[in-house]
Amino acid sequence: MRFEWEQLETELVYKASRSGGAGGQNVNKVSTKIELNFDVNKSAFLTDEEKELINHKLTSRITNDGILQIISQTERTQLKNKKVALTRFRELIASCFVVQKVRKPSQIKKVVKEKRKEAKQRQSELKRNRKKDFDKEI
Repeated sequence: MRFEWEQLETELVYKASRSGGAGGQNVNKVSTKIELNFDVNKSAFLTDEEKELINHKLTSRITNDGILQIISQTERTQLKNKKVALTRFRELIASCFVVQKVRKPSQIKKVVKEKRKEAKQRQSELKRNRKKDFDKEI
């Protein structure tokens, strides 16, 4: 990640509206819900590779127009909701650039293989002992 957060935050668009649901008088008259919009494809501070990576990893959160939307309405004030949305935005963008370690498949130990083989032999011996030998009875 070569960009600065402050630069990226200049491209954010905030929209305030009334929160939904129960909550009394405050909900009905104060616009505390914040919708943070970020146009990924038109960002001047992201490279094409970074834009492609964000579009790929956050497909479910990006609209058909290429806008990343984050909505926050958990807090009682607009400022707190704005901070929550901004924090969530930073976490989402940062999570896109985390490179996961390549998983190395572990080897099955020799002792484990031998124990499994012995257990199979014991089980087959038990089953073999349960069988009736019809040839001897005649």
